[in-house]
Amino acid sequence: MSESSSKLFSKLTDMLSETAGAASGVKKEIEVIVRSQVEKILNDFEVIQRDEFEVIKEMLINEKEKNMALEKKLNELENKLKKTKQTK
Repeated sequence: MSESSSKLFSKLTDMLSETAGAASGVKKEIEVIVRSQVEKILNDFEVIQRDEFEVIKEMLINEKEKNMALEKKLNELENKLKKTKQTK
């Protein structure tokens, strides 16, 4: 009886191993399909990728800093102009 039980358990173990391997393969296929569909949807909505966003963000930060520097310089020039008008 123990010999037939061992064979049964051995067959069950083999079947479970095969099933687990097949399930893993199916899981990977589903992940690939879902990923490609999500990428397609995002492309259809023209959503930018993270690296593109970071580049644009950096550009905007640089432009803001330049704008602030120009604004400061403009204020300084306006103050100088006011002073020269007051002295006349």
